[in-house]
Amino acid sequence: MKPITFFNRYTQKQETEQVYGEAFLKWTYTNPLGKLALNAFVKRPFFSKWYGRRMDNPSTVSKVAPFIVDYDMNEDDFLEPSSSYKTFNEFFYRKLKPQARPIHDSAIVFPADGRHLGFENAEDVNGVFIKGQQWDLRKLIADDATYEKFKGGSLVLSRLCPVDYHRFHFPAAGIPGETTVIEGPLFSVSPIALRQKLSYMWQNKRTRTVLKTEQHGDILIMEIGATCVGSIHQTYTPGEAVEKGQEKGYFAFGGSSTITIFQPNKVKLAKDLLENSTQPQELYAYMGDHLGE
Repeated sequence: MKPITFFNRYTQKQETEQVYGEAFLKWTYTNPLGKLALNAFVKRPFFSKWYGRRMDNPSTVSKVAPFIVDYDMNEDDFLEPSSSYKTFNEFFYRKLKPQARPIHDSAIVFPADGRHLGFENAEDVNGVFIKGQQWDLRKLIADDATYEKFKGGSLVLSRLCPVDYHRFHFPAAGIPGETTVIEGPLFSVSPIALRQKLSYMWQNKRTRTVLKTEQHGDILIMEIGATCVGSIHQTYTPGEAVEKGQEKGYFAFGGSSTITIFQPNKVKLAKDLLENSTQPQELYAYMGDHLGE
C-alpha cells in the first residue's frame, strides 16, 4: 500500500504522513478478517463510545508526554502546559494560544488544521484518494432543500489526524443556524479507509450547519464523525453573530474531517489548494489561513 503524502504549505515540500494506529487501520480495511471485525463492531457507535470513555480515564494522562515526543509537537502553541491535562482526551481537544493560529485577512479561512482538498464544483469531483470514486453530494448533505441551494458550488474537505489541533472554527463572519445531526456508523476517514470506499464520508454520522453571511451567501459547514471520535461538541450559540475564525466546536478523541460547501460563484479557492487537489494531493494548512476570496 502506497504511503499517504501531502504538500505542506509552509515548508513547500511534499511530506509523508505519520499515521497513528496505521497497523490497525490496514488490518481493519484491507484484511478479510479485519473487514469482518469492521462490520461486526468497529464501525458501530458503541465501539467508539467505549474507546472515547477509555481516553477519559485519568490513567491515560501517561500517554500525553510520549505522544508529544513521537509526533514532534510544538508545546509552545498550547494554551495550557501539557502537565495540566488530567486525561488524554483533555490533551486531545486542547486549546491553542491565539497567536499560534492568526486569522488571515482573506475573505474565507480554513476552519481547521489539517490536510485539505478543494474543488470548484462539488458535483464534478472524482478520483479522490483513488481513481473512479466520485462524491455524492446529495447523500452527503442528506436534505433535498439544502442540496438544491449548494449543488454546483465549491467544496473543501479538511481532514484532521489524531496529532492535529481538534477544534474547528467558522470560515467567515456571519450568523450560524442550528446544527442538525445526521446519524450513521463511524468508519475511519483516513485515506487507508477511503481508498477502499469513499462513501464512508456520507455514511458516517455527521452534522450540518448553515452560516449566513453578507458577502459570501450561505455557507454549509459539516463535521464528519469517525472511528473512535467520542463525540462532536458544538460550542457556539445558534443565531448569535460570529467572527471569522471564531470557535465553532471540537472533536473528542479520534481523527475526523470537516467539509465546507459554498453556493455557486460565491468564492474563488486559493490557487495552491486547487493545484494540489487536481493531482489529487492534499494541502496541509492551519486553521485561520487563507482558503479563498
